[in-house]
Amino acid sequence: MCKITAEDVFKAISTVIDPEVGFNLVEMGLIYEVNIDENCNVKITMTLSTRGCPLHQMITTWVKEAVLKLDGVGEVNVEVVWEPAWNISMADENVQKALRGF
Repeated sequence: MCKITAEDVFKAISTVIDPEVGFNLVEMGLIYEVNIDENCNVKITMTLSTRGCPLHQMITTWVKEAVLKLDGVGEVNVEVVWEPAWNISMADENVQKALRGF
């Protein structure tokens, strides 16, 4: 029985900061779904703020590395999807306020 929760995974991912805007991926609303199986294998479905993000590979690696730090985690798979397309309304209110000036 796996003791890792989706909350644990989101907390781990919240340590990953988008270097372009300075907010973490969770508060930006970029993490769409977290699935954990009985063997503690984790699948993360996420997006990026733009398709042309130059840090695409680095960010997905950072997400995987952050989750792998959880005690007892098995394999970690990060899938980047483009639907639904990310928009500013998906971010936390504090992020929306800060980014409206961009």
